[in-house]
Amino acid sequence: MNFIKRAVWSVKARLGKSMLLLIVLTVLSVLVLSGLTIQTAAEQSSVLAREKLGGEVTLTVDREKLMAEQQDEAGRRARFEPVPIPVDSANDLTDSSYVKGYNYYSSTSALASGFTPIGSDESDDDQEQSNGFPGGRMAGDVSIQGVLYSDSADSFLNGDATLIDGRHLTEEDANKQVALIEKNLANENELQAGDSLTVSNVDGLEIELEIAGIYETTAEIDERAQNFTFLNPYNQLYVPYTAANALKGSSGTIDRAVYYMDDPENIPAFLTDAKASSSIDFDTFKLDANDQLYQQMMGPIENVASFSNNIVILVTIAGAIILALIVMMTMRERKYEMGVLLAIGEKKGKLISQFLIEILIVAIIAMGISTLSGNVIAEQMGKQLLQQEISQSSESADMPASFNSERRNPFQQQPGAQDVEVVDELSIDITGEDLIQLFSIGMIVVLLSTLLPSLTVLRLHPKTILTKD
Repeated sequence: MNFIKRAVWSVKARLGKSMLLLIVLTVLSVLVLSGLTIQTAAEQSSVLAREKLGGEVTLTVDREKLMAEQQDEAGRRARFEPVPIPVDSANDLTDSSYVKGYNYYSSTSALASGFTPIGSDESDDDQEQSNGFPGGRMAGDVSIQGVLYSDSADSFLNGDATLIDGRHLTEEDANKQVALIEKNLANENELQAGDSLTVSNVDGLEIELEIAGIYETTAEIDERAQNFTFLNPYNQLYVPYTAANALKGSSGTIDRAVYYMDDPENIPAFLTDAKASSSIDFDTFKLDANDQLYQQMMGPIENVASFSNNIVILVTIAGAIILALIVMMTMRERKYEMGVLLAIGEKKGKLISQFLIEILIVAIIAMGISTLSGNVIAEQMGKQLLQQEISQSSESADMPASFNSERRNPFQQQPGAQDVEVVDELSIDITGEDLIQLFSIGMIVVLLSTLLPSLTVLRLHPKTILTKD
């Protein structure tokens, strides 16, 4: 009789044992497929999250290194002298293929001229007389935040500030005298978009700024703002970084640059390229990578993916061992059958092939059943595991605004900033790749669990088998 026919006949004749084997293989297949499906869903969620959130790399002065270099001979540290970053050096990194967007910052303070800052009790005449003295004027009346793009400034990005009238500042406003002012400051001085206000530095240089837009802030007011009005968030003006530089008496420099990555995974490659090809003096400046938001957001999903990967490994190993034991027990019960077949001239290879086909028939049916039911089970497993990871997380983070398709200014051009929701669910669907992996793992398990026990039994001679039986 052909060994294939014998295999089919054997499966039908031993229906009870075949059903037991089918149950075992179905459970193992469902667990493996669930683990593979959860892994795929986690990878897809990770890709989507990276595309939405990205990562940040900040170019700033290396304060620790400079302070160490500025120590005197006695070991005492000299007063830290900030070093501005050349704009040309910062521009070297903007063309990187890993950069989705960027922003430049230059900060200072200024004196109000012809308008009253929030929290100031002095008249304009009194302020002019007290110029340069404590009481809010020594460091300035208003804080000046110079930016390249106002909608991707820190306050707008984290939701503390929202544009309510006018427009945001963009790269096209560089070298222009425009500003965004806070709603309370505008109401106090009866200002609106299109009006102008004047600020000056301690040297008497005055700059007239056209109000391009009005924003509203929810930032908390510092207690020190009672004595220093420039610390009051209502007195913060957003201007092009070139205007801030003019008040500082400098040009062609910035305090820091922030580069937004298209994918947090590309941060190491970006840092390597920056050090190899840019004109940045890394003895003075440094690149700080910040992907903490991405790590916090993806922590639960990565834990679930890791757990599901462990499930696949453990179930595969356990399944191979269990199946091998079942096959070994079956072969011991069928020693006489094997002895007879070998005695009449059947080759050992065909006997092994018969056992292999018997297991394959049951395994294919089991994997077919798991394909129909695995998606439901995987969805429930994934949901429960993810919710457990989220509930165990002790920290939460506010997500910054999502990126759009524009490369140089990746933030949506609309008032305020959109929050990226924490990834708290998995889109679980069985894919063709998952099925291929399931069948590949299944075939490996079946081969190993069948061949190894077969070799231990079939090494005996037919006469020995029949005599012992």
